[in-house]
Amino acid sequence: MPNSPSPTGRTDAVALTDRTDDRPVYVIGGGPGGLATAAALRARGVRAVVLEKADRIGASWRGHYDRLHLHTTRRWSALPGLRMPRRFGRWVGRDDLVRYLEKYTEHHELEVVTGVEVSRIDPHPDGSGDWQLTATGGRILRGRAVVVATGFNHTPRIPEWPGRDTFTGELLHAAEYRNPAPYADKDVLVVGIGNTGAEIAADLTEGGAARVRIAVRTAPHIVRRSTAGWPAQATGILVRRLPVRMVDKAGSLLARVAVPDLSAQGLPRPEKGLYSRVREGAIPVQDVGLIDAVKSGRVVPVATVASFDKDAVVLADGTRIAPDAVIAATGYSRALEPLLGHLDVLDGRGRPVVHGARTPKEAPGLYFTGFTNPISGMLRELARDAKKIAKRVARAH
Repeated sequence: MPNSPSPTGRTDAVALTDRTDDRPVYVIGGGPGGLATAAALRARGVRAVVLEKADRIGASWRGHYDRLHLHTTRRWSALPGLRMPRRFGRWVGRDDLVRYLEKYTEHHELEVVTGVEVSRIDPHPDGSGDWQLTATGGRILRGRAVVVATGFNHTPRIPEWPGRDTFTGELLHAAEYRNPAPYADKDVLVVGIGNTGAEIAADLTEGGAARVRIAVRTAPHIVRRSTAGWPAQATGILVRRLPVRMVDKAGSLLARVAVPDLSAQGLPRPEKGLYSRVREGAIPVQDVGLIDAVKSGRVVPVATVASFDKDAVVLADGTRIAPDAVIAATGYSRALEPLLGHLDVLDGRGRPVVHGARTPKEAPGLYFTGFTNPISGMLRELARDAKKIAKRVARAH
């Protein structure tokens, strides 16, 4: 069969336009969400073509720091139709997750086209309800539906701090961080205390950095990844549909039992409840070493960054420090505006107004997955969304 997928699911991008006469469903993004949705569609007899701009699937996961392990259990991180091997352990590492995605693509015989970036999505001009995609090399592709799965963490974002360009030390985004080796015996400031910033700070202390500080804008809720064998994810699954005030109260009680008070070290307990913060988009920090590092003084919380001044970083409380390196764990943007900002399907923060099996009223046949950060676990929800989207698409067509 000509242009058949390779053992890793890749298809020749040059021949892409020769394979679209049956109006497939196009899935944009070759990460877990895109692959899961393609597999679920294929299981229902719907042809799905995954378009991935990188040269390999799972590109964002391949680029994460070396010590990364999922904060969700192996059981609840598997995608539809293929379990993760037990040898991966309970908390799956970065490299094993990439191996799993490669095996998943092969197992489901997914049609993945790499090296093709979609730059714009439009309703097909003939008014048929189909979609038109403008892609690399001037390709114009036609699909019966489109699933956007380009990812929650798409484009690294560093704030435009005053004087940033004058800083004489090293400034990088957490997306560029791999391991602590380059920072041995150095003074490092980590900016941001989400899960990424917290883990990088712990990694630096364990890897021999001379001094590690972490800049905190708002003190986070910190939870144990597992307590007496019970994973935090299981609690998140159980409570996600309960009243916010109830979960806030329960979370406060649990924190006082399981997590020490770090106020004396500069990390007080948050005033707002755990689930109230989750509803605002702030996921709790799962402890993988931060608590002990802060208690022992190996990681020192400081005020958030206000500006830079040559070799100095000026903090919000007026303190001036002179770190050798600043690692900005300051998040990512979805970067969806160039792709579909003209379709009125994004909210004021650039996020899709719907996700999962729901489609915007003005854009039927356009689906989104992977743009929320649920307390129950990203991969678990991607798997659930994939099945729902596939069911909806199969019914519609």
